[in-house]
Amino acid sequence: MRLSTRNQLDGTVISVTRGEAMAVVRVRLTGGDEITSSITRDAADDLALTDGTPVKVLIKSTEVTLGIE
Repeated sequence: MRLSTRNQLDGTVISVTRGEAMAVVRVRLTGGDEITSSITRDAADDLALTDGTPVKVLIKSTEVTLGIE
């Protein structure tokens, strides 16, 4: 699969927490960092995401916001 998204990170699913409508997926990236994604439960089921599933994390955003006090 070829995609136009520039930010593509390889990783492995380390947990999937399914709620009623959404799923929270934690991914360990190559190098050890972790990233969390919230997707629909249907998408998680369609992709058959479970612990150990290799995935490609695609990040496409027009804004990244940080805040401190």
